[in-house]
Amino acid sequence: MLSAGAMLFALGLEAVFGWPEGLYRRIGHPVTWIGTAITWSEAWLNRPGRLRIAAGGVVTFVVTASVAAAAWMLTQFLPDGWLGMVLSGVLAAPFVAARSLHEHVAAVARRLVEDDLVQARQEVAKIVGRETDALDLQGVSRAALESLAENASDGVVAPLFWGVLLGLPGIAGYKAINTLDSMIGHRTPRHAEFGRVAARLDDLANWLPARITAGLFALASGRPGQVARIVGADARRHRSPNAGWPEAAMAGAVGVRLSGPRIYGAVVAEEPWLNGGARDPGADELLAGLKLYRRMGIGVALVLLALALL
Repeated sequence: MLSAGAMLFALGLEAVFGWPEGLYRRIGHPVTWIGTAITWSEAWLNRPGRLRIAAGGVVTFVVTASVAAAAWMLTQFLPDGWLGMVLSGVLAAPFVAARSLHEHVAAVARRLVEDDLVQARQEVAKIVGRETDALDLQGVSRAALESLAENASDGVVAPLFWGVLLGLPGIAGYKAINTLDSMIGHRTPRHAEFGRVAARLDDLANWLPARITAGLFALASGRPGQVARIVGADARRHRSPNAGWPEAAMAGAVGVRLSGPRIYGAVVAEEPWLNGGARDPGADELLAGLKLYRRMGIGVALVLLALALL
């Protein structure tokens, strides 16, 4: 299966090199290009008096279809066989975030190990949407672990899943959907209606990958039965139809409680606990979560290799 081989190459390329800073300064990043299109479209169409749900649906369809179509057009210029697979992997690599996710969470862990809570809060603020200024060590660790678990699905497993199924158009189209959700899929007065289609489409696109990610975390933990019981008991209690699965698996694998109350702006969200009977996480548990994430990544690579060799 050449698409699985291309996704394996994309994962390896991104894990080793990421997206070089110099290249980002010169040309940006494919996701930022998508973000620019979303920003322009949202500013043009999301105005009072318009049918916001319909307008947001149009933006979601046009952006996703345009990105997928552009990717499909690129594939028409690729050669057949292994060379085409490698080149497809090169083009797909920017849509995988395995290395960048690890680097962001590891930066939080380093600050916690150094007992620098102020800097740790600043680092975790880069990857979560909640208020971080008042978080204690456990709160910072919990936020980082939750982001690691959820984005392992959204940033690694899901794009590779759609890439295997639909090739380069699949991984690019998925990333467009995920970027739309992150930018306009919020329940705010401005985006509650305009981003509704994007949010629901993102839920659908991540439904199976989120559950696959939970399974991979369970296997990587070495205690799949125990983790599976926690996932089965708590995953559906999460406010998100998908995020609760990898987060519950992370909580069970590391042996901590996640989710729970948190602050968004001036609003306190009373979220239920995942694995609520366990202890709160700290720096050691965050490091354990990163180790689990690396093992899960190896598992993803082995699955892709097996598919490629079929």
